[in-house]
Amino acid sequence: MSLNRSEKEAVISDVTDLAAKAQTLVMAEYRGITVADMTRLRTTARNSGVTLSVLKNTLARRAVAGSAFDIVSGQMTGPLIYSFSVDAVAAAKVVAEFAKTNEKLVIRAGAYGGKVLDINGVKQLASIPSKEVLLSQLLGLMQSPISRTARVLAALAEKRSEGAAAPAEQAIAEPAAA
Repeated sequence: MSLNRSEKEAVISDVTDLAAKAQTLVMAEYRGITVADMTRLRTTARNSGVTLSVLKNTLARRAVAGSAFDIVSGQMTGPLIYSFSVDAVAAAKVVAEFAKTNEKLVIRAGAYGGKVLDINGVKQLASIPSKEVLLSQLLGLMQSPISRTARVLAALAEKRSEGAAAPAEQAIAEPAAA
């Protein structure tokens, strides 16, 4: 089904807005994927904050022109699904995880931080932990010395209280024996 000019302009405008907000773009070839698998991919992407779009490549090239993703416009050929994400690793994670279970989804390229990513680059980006995991690891590292110090001080205080309690118990026991 062909789009008229105003519909094409609306698609370009929507994708341009996506590209302006996104940090990462991952492109994958989806030739041969069933509708059920594509629906599963879209659901996973939506839950992860990733926007998936199947676009005409000419419209995609026009939409990313002048953005950080313009560097991959030369690779926009064939049937591609475009994954945009505000989170730096979300798009790469969703596409790479789905590609592991479905060999018909072939990662073509990506862009992050003004650099072109090949297949290995997308997979490396996907292997980075999410922002929440990194923040929790950082917090754990920051709390570790403090919690160790608190445990040592508690152990010292307990040892001192045991040592002070022993002479008091002996003093109470001696007069009772006499």
